Amino acid sequence: MTASSSLQNALPRFITDRRSVRAFSQKAVPETLLDACVSAACLAPAPHHSRPWRWVTLGKKGRSDLAQGMAASWRQDLTADAVEAKEIDRLCHASISRITAAPAAVLGCLVREGLDTYPDNRRQQAEWNMALLSLGAGVENLLLTATAHGLSGCWIAAPVFCPDAARQALRLDAALTPQALILLGYPHHAYTPPERPPIPLALYRLQR
Repeated sequence: MTASSSLQNALPRFITDRRSVRAFSQKAVPETLLDACVSAACLAPAPHHSRPWRWVTLGKKGRSDLAQGMAASWRQDLTADAVEAKEIDRLCHASISRITAAPAAVLGCLVREGLDTYPDNRRQQAEWNMALLSLGAGVENLLLTATAHGLSGCWIAAPVFCPDAARQALRLDAALTPQALILLGYPHHAYTPPERPPIPLALYRLQR
């Protein structure tokens, strides 16, 4: 047995089963499973025992509104980058289709509730960075729970680039800063996960 395969066997199955899946069946996701996913997200570690996030579950209209709003913002960026109009149309259409085709979605938003306040920008930014890290942990908890219940998911980073557009599209409170969109659903019957490449620990695990 190689070192790589030995490492793979040592990893918990619930970790290795999680894959980023974009092709879903149209089977509806029960509200009880969405509740379980959000509950798991809320168990993530966070600064000062806070919960500086809100998790917005999106119905069909919400997914459409968000997809359209973010695509409009992306269209402006691509136009400013001098991307060809035909390519802009293709990219925006693909983005809208991907989001609206998902049977369910959860939008992770940051809030400042529970965070410390500092008089200087350096420490205040560090406080916000801690909240961002905790949001990522919440997303992982959500995805692992979805996987444990037979769902698949995909983390879409688009809201990071257009939090205002995402907030406005969903008419969310100004205190919420959209950061992460997670698409959820049962995997399409034709989906086959690609083989993961081995993990070169010599590159990623440093020692001093």
